[in-house]
Amino acid sequence: MPPTAAQAEVGPSAEPLEAVVQLRRTSRTRARDVPGIPDVASVLERASVSENQPFILGPDGSYDLQLNRFLRELDGWNVRSENGRLAYCRDIMLFCRFLHESRGGKTIWECDGADLRAYKVVRLRTPGPHQVTVGTWNRSIAALDKWVQWSIAEELLAGEPFRYVDKTVLTPQGLKQVRVNAQHEDDPEDAPPEFVSMEDYLLWRDVGLRGELPEGRPDPSWRGRHGERNAMFADTLVHTGMRLGEGSSLLISEVPPLHGARVIGDVRLSAAVTKRGKRRTVYLPKRVLRALHHYVEIERDELVQRVLSQGGYPVLEGDLLVGRAGRHALRLLDTGKAWSYNAIGPADRRRLLRVDGDGAVAGPLWLWLGEEGQPLRPSTWQSAFRRANQRCAKFGIPTEIHPHTLRHVYAVHMLGLLLRQTLRKLGRPENASLARAEIRRLLIGNPMRRLQLLLGHSQESTVYTYLDVLDDAQDIVLAALDEWDTQTAALEQVKASAEEGA
Repeated sequence: MPPTAAQAEVGPSAEPLEAVVQLRRTSRTRARDVPGIPDVASVLERASVSENQPFILGPDGSYDLQLNRFLRELDGWNVRSENGRLAYCRDIMLFCRFLHESRGGKTIWECDGADLRAYKVVRLRTPGPHQVTVGTWNRSIAALDKWVQWSIAEELLAGEPFRYVDKTVLTPQGLKQVRVNAQHEDDPEDAPPEFVSMEDYLLWRDVGLRGELPEGRPDPSWRGRHGERNAMFADTLVHTGMRLGEGSSLLISEVPPLHGARVIGDVRLSAAVTKRGKRRTVYLPKRVLRALHHYVEIERDELVQRVLSQGGYPVLEGDLLVGRAGRHALRLLDTGKAWSYNAIGPADRRRLLRVDGDGAVAGPLWLWLGEEGQPLRPSTWQSAFRRANQRCAKFGIPTEIHPHTLRHVYAVHMLGLLLRQTLRKLGRPENASLARAEIRRLLIGNPMRRLQLLLGHSQESTVYTYLDVLDDAQDIVLAALDEWDTQTAALEQVKASAEEGA
């Protein structure tokens, strides 16, 4: 009997399965040992199963072919980011687990509106450690709605199991009617974004990630091994506004050069790793860029050389060998064809291995590496931030930071700096007496609105494209970054002077 895709995907398990619905990931190395399957790679390829593909197992270890096919096809249903697909898979798994444990052993194919209402009470209305926010609940609804759309398109469901209602919402194009799940929850009044000052961030970074004491001295009890790397990663996020998935997916060849470029520090984020597939450029201040090069040339290089001296990086099935890598594209060894970074997603990026002139593997192309010299996943960074929060709390430091918090810190600081730079360009004095309406006009207000009306565009955002032709627009951004860099360096110098005085 030929092996099934499910057998190849699951692989052997070192521990017995619990009697609950579980979310697991494909492991080709483990599946290679499944008896009776001579060619795991070809089986997985025929089933379009990638490495680390999430899949759901029933409470008895059974594998639902159609449900797991839906998880594999999420990318074709506009769930393109790796983090987004993983979140959808987890949401579907949790609903399946709820149906089994609390709704009489039902499967997802047997659910109805009453099941979803009961699930809402448990997840959203019941106080306790498992209660979720409105945003998390609505993401669960989005995942289930996506499953419904896919299942009806595949003729696996005769009708919609949930009730939908029409709502009138305000969009940039005016009032529109949209169809939403009846259990979708309207967001309460938007809370202000999480924000911390740069002084608080630097204290959190040094105590939580670097393992220092609050007064700045080394902590003799600190057992962390990658404090500088983790601090460097946090600095790249806070000074660029990158999302976690964007910053964690960078390749070493995408790190900007320190010298010789027209613009120093420009990091070109590829469409394959950004949200909604929109490529953009962010800028690292020179001081942060120098520190990043130090990590690459010292800590990261020592780690790779240690791994190479201990046997190196074995080439596994699915690994991609790179002969040459530039700033915009790379060339695979087997094909010799250029592969643009804009087309390489996080999963493929983790499989990229550099090959030197002698044909030997020289290490991963992935920028951020763990203790064993392997690419770090976003979940590892989230754990590092959690541990940093716990360590700061132990010292009575109330600051709590998550990767996305640093994006908000960047946005608030940059807005203020851009405003100051804009005032200078306009020859206006810098003071704190500008009214809110005047600030709004300076940033996006009346001139843009007038141009929109003159050109007859339906959306003000369309007019923003004309800003691209302004030669000094980038100058304002770069000047703001330089000012922020100077401010941060001054803060760290004050701290260093205080430590010396102590």
